[in-house]
Amino acid sequence: MSTENRKLKTGLFFGSYNPIHTGHLIIANYMANHTELDEVWLVVSPHNPLKDKSGLTNMYDRLEMAKLATENAEHIRVSDVEFALPQPSYTIDTLTYLHEKYPEKEFILIMGADNLVSFKKWKNYEVLLKNYQIYVYPRPGANVSEWENHPAITFTQTPLMEISSTFIRKAIKEKKNVQFFLPDKVVDFIEGKGMYR
Repeated sequence: MSTENRKLKTGLFFGSYNPIHTGHLIIANYMANHTELDEVWLVVSPHNPLKDKSGLTNMYDRLEMAKLATENAEHIRVSDVEFALPQPSYTIDTLTYLHEKYPEKEFILIMGADNLVSFKKWKNYEVLLKNYQIYVYPRPGANVSEWENHPAITFTQTPLMEISSTFIRKAIKEKKNVQFFLPDKVVDFIEGKGMYR
């Protein structure tokens, strides 16, 4: 099918990426190359309203790590769109902004099943469901049965990832080896800056 007469399907994968790790990248790759999406944007969030801000590393470092991690990635790019928007960042506001700025794209939300469990706490979640499609990747132990037949929600067969940024930060602090959990360039960046020590 010609792409000229259809909007590019762009998946938005929001995250703190503190730091970005292999789990994030496998999910992004799966979404970008194994679903109907044309591309995936990793949207680095300065501050998620549902998370404590105190443990967050500098947003520019988190952005740089995401860029290093995706340098050679197909159909994946990194976005700092939320850096210029009011904080904390609400997904609905970011989507409204992107929708106006890129009318040629159809934006689709990517989220973990764990986020879907608490989705009703999100600002204007009903509007999100009405106006956007949501692609969900599985998370251990997340019960999403209430959403199973929702027309706006697509459950994907993304490989189950149990790696978390919290686990990685703790491992680095304890001077444990994190090879393969993070791309080498991200490991070098973290070591070079003495992050998470």
